[in-house]
Amino acid sequence: MCKNSLGQPIGPIVQNWIEPQRPTFTTIDGLYCKLEKLDPLRHTEDLFEANTLSKDHQIWTYLPYGPFEKLENYREWVIDMAAKDDPLFYTIIDKKAGKALGVASYLRITPAAGSIEVGHINFSPVLQKTAMATEAMYLMMRHVFVELGYRRYEWKCNALNEGSKAAAKRLGFTYEGTFRQAGVIKGRSRDTAWFSILDSEWTIMEQAFARWLAKDNFKPDGQQVTSLTDFANDVRQEQAA
Repeated sequence: MCKNSLGQPIGPIVQNWIEPQRPTFTTIDGLYCKLEKLDPLRHTEDLFEANTLSKDHQIWTYLPYGPFEKLENYREWVIDMAAKDDPLFYTIIDKKAGKALGVASYLRITPAAGSIEVGHINFSPVLQKTAMATEAMYLMMRHVFVELGYRRYEWKCNALNEGSKAAAKRLGFTYEGTFRQAGVIKGRSRDTAWFSILDSEWTIMEQAFARWLAKDNFKPDGQQVTSLTDFANDVRQEQAA
């Protein structure tokens, strides 16, 4: 434990720390999907069509906006979001079909702390539980840690959103606690669950993602052979050996 001259415990020195740059829009290419800057002209209709497949608008329950009954209303929202740099919105594109199927963003971008959050994740039913969905999260994470040099990547969600919490844990995030009555969303009180993954933990997940995303990890019907969690556990055991 580090201590100062007064005998008080203090944090360790961050070696070779260089404050990272803020993310800017760049196309991020993967095997199954690619991420592009949210573009009202190119992406709105595809996204709206894909979102309409959500039974009873379930994908909008925990978001502070939506559902959008009309294309015109959704277009207004896309135009507004696409103009911002925090949150910085990306569109997830199915490389095979060339269709926009979901969105996600970087937000709470704090270069001085080396911290950044992923949020506003909204995957249409076509995107959910696919290799593309996992790859999109991997690509955003890799961009933050490898290409930009951030130290901390955050995930926050409504504490009642069990699906989001399970997804965070599967992707390698660690639960840090719940902020009680953290906000009022759509007239209802919201407790917010906090998760994070650190640059030191990314080394394990990077290998796990690479193994999971390999084409030989998927059956002809698209089902996985080995889970991402199992791959992560394998990497941890290998590094501990």
